[in-house]
Amino acid sequence: MAITIRDPLWDTIRLDETATAIVDSPAFQRLRYIRQLGLAHLVYPGATHTRFDHALGVYHLARRALAVLRERNALAPVAEGDCAVIPIAALLHDIGHYPFSHALEELEPDRIPGDHETLAALFMRDPAVARALARIAADAAPAIEALIRGRSENPLQGLVSGSLDLDKIEYLKRDARFCGVPYGEVDVDRLLHGLLLLADPETGRLEVGVHEKGVAALESLLFAKYQMFRNVYWHHAVRAATVLYKRIVDDALASGLLDARELLGQTDEGVLHLLGERAARAEEPLARRVGELVSELRNRRLPKRASEVVAAELSLPAAAWLGTDTPLKRRVEERLALELGLGPGDAYLDFPEKSLMFALDLLLLRRSGEVLRLGPGGQAGLIGLPRIADELYRSARVLRLFTGGERRQVPPAALGRLAGCTPADLEAALAGSAPLLAS
Repeated sequence: MAITIRDPLWDTIRLDETATAIVDSPAFQRLRYIRQLGLAHLVYPGATHTRFDHALGVYHLARRALAVLRERNALAPVAEGDCAVIPIAALLHDIGHYPFSHALEELEPDRIPGDHETLAALFMRDPAVARALARIAADAAPAIEALIRGRSENPLQGLVSGSLDLDKIEYLKRDARFCGVPYGEVDVDRLLHGLLLLADPETGRLEVGVHEKGVAALESLLFAKYQMFRNVYWHHAVRAATVLYKRIVDDALASGLLDARELLGQTDEGVLHLLGERAARAEEPLARRVGELVSELRNRRLPKRASEVVAAELSLPAAAWLGTDTPLKRRVEERLALELGLGPGDAYLDFPEKSLMFALDLLLLRRSGEVLRLGPGGQAGLIGLPRIADELYRSARVLRLFTGGERRQVPPAALGRLAGCTPADLEAALAGSAPLLAS
């Protein structure tokens, strides 16, 4: 049975019978209890919208995009089966998310079972989801998994995963609405009506592109993304809550309080409740510390900024060791806690990394009829968006040192010098007694 849903962003969303069956499944209903913006609600109280809401919105945009392309007869060379899986892939693209969305994907890869795109296939094996997908085609599940992971040969791949995918358009609009900020404005209608299927000049392969008249709307998407990262996603207090949550889970895994597989299928409140209950019964100091940190997170007692430096002022190749929570980074943090007179575990280095979120790799149809690719180098005399995207990324990205307990102040220059160290430099420094934050 098809249903209609009222949505505060898109007004009316109509789900077909297959989508309705998926939405009613336990695997999909779990997304009601995973906040779209992780811990941003501790800064923006309205940011309690969920992955459930967002997934419905992406499904809605996918159907709109297909309708626009179909009106122009642009889908004539695309197999009907390739079209049929696009809205369902859009609906399922976030089904594999961990509690509090993206935060845990910043941990060292070996600490978790995989990223949410990789885990999508696991959740698609939910019996209700599997039955719904079988209605589309016998191979619908692997076809949708490939689309979600950006590995499909489907000409419409770019609608699900790519520089101009519908996921980005939807979350920018929805996140801005619920955070109550004016930064996420995207000219959605112009972008959708600028979509085309274009042949790659080098390979002849069809893929989703945009007409030159849609460049202004593409710019609106890029700048909305920049403003949202700078003001919402990477807001200092949002990042403080995120590093605290990551530390909770990392220490829970290290102490044996939690098995990584138990993170699969959990909800936001479910994982905090589970860790709090287990920590209360634990005797091992690190496990008990997890319970204390859970209480701090619940009561918004967040780490404080001791120092920060924007990425544009750093030597980024050397600072690569800061992007993931590795054992080396944790050893540096413990040494910093000691140098600053803090307790064990009370120093947090944070340098969020999302370079692909600003990357452009997109075919463009010029008014002259020429088709060209907008890539990292941009196109002289036409558009410098790829180069601008790189600059915006470096402006939005900030290296921060947070401290738990009492606030400490660290000169930004000292933090910048630490970031410029190579892993070999850090190993040598950790083996010695000289301070890492030497003035």
